[in-house]
Amino acid sequence: MGKDLADEYPLARTRYAEAADILGFDLAKVSFEGPEEELRQTRATQPALYVHSCVVAELLAERDILPVAAAGHSLGEYSALCAGGALSFADGLDLVKERAEAMQQAAETNPGTMAAIVGLDDDVLREICREAEGVGVVVPANFNSPGQTVISGAVDAVRKAMEIARAKGAKMVRELPVSGAFHSPQMRPAADRLAKALAAARLSAPRITVISNVTARPHTDSDSMRRLLAEQLLSPVRWTDTLRVLAGMSDMRWIEVGSGNVLSGLLKRTITGATATPVGTVQDLNKIVTES
Repeated sequence: MGKDLADEYPLARTRYAEAADILGFDLAKVSFEGPEEELRQTRATQPALYVHSCVVAELLAERDILPVAAAGHSLGEYSALCAGGALSFADGLDLVKERAEAMQQAAETNPGTMAAIVGLDDDVLREICREAEGVGVVVPANFNSPGQTVISGAVDAVRKAMEIARAKGAKMVRELPVSGAFHSPQMRPAADRLAKALAAARLSAPRITVISNVTARPHTDSDSMRRLLAEQLLSPVRWTDTLRVLAGMSDMRWIEVGSGNVLSGLLKRTITGATATPVGTVQDLNKIVTES
């Protein structure tokens, strides 16, 4: 992830060198060479995704492909805020480092899991979580697209909710290979720790529209941004609503910046007729520049 960009562009090499200084380990080596087990650790995964996305966004900006609005799914909100001028690359990575370490510590202290459920309405999922609460904490964590939701919480409670979802006719129910119950009350220690880092961080109102995961509305000022970024760890990612808000703004070109094309698929399932162009490699970058 990101190796071809670093091989090709000095800007990418500079950002990965900065990341190593901030993180205290060689993110480039882990991102480019693995091992996968190390890259999958939250402390490495989150910085790797953030740096890659920010590098791609900067390379696009250098080529006059600039966003009029931005949003990011969970961790991606930090990349979106960086692209929107609300925080610098380095300040954003400092926060991502703190976020990743806090979430990993919370997950180790209070084990949990997450599960994807397809084919049930959001209100049905909320009711399922309420039915399973007798076993433990379980809540909706990601409203990804119509009929596709992720739940999060204590292991036994999530598995009970999975059983109920199957009984109610879900098309697909699958436990996810994650290290904790993210976007749930089990992340309270992480949210409290992150809030302290956010209080000291340099943030400003974005220059463009950047949508909050928590509210599915634009960020407006640095104080509310600090509160919402901490609250994000406890709250569901309202991605379906976020895409609808963006789609209602104006006729625009959608670009998925970073690794993979998962968000492009969610867009296609949420907004009729909308398609996104994923950009995460040198080849992707050259293609979109040629088309622009």
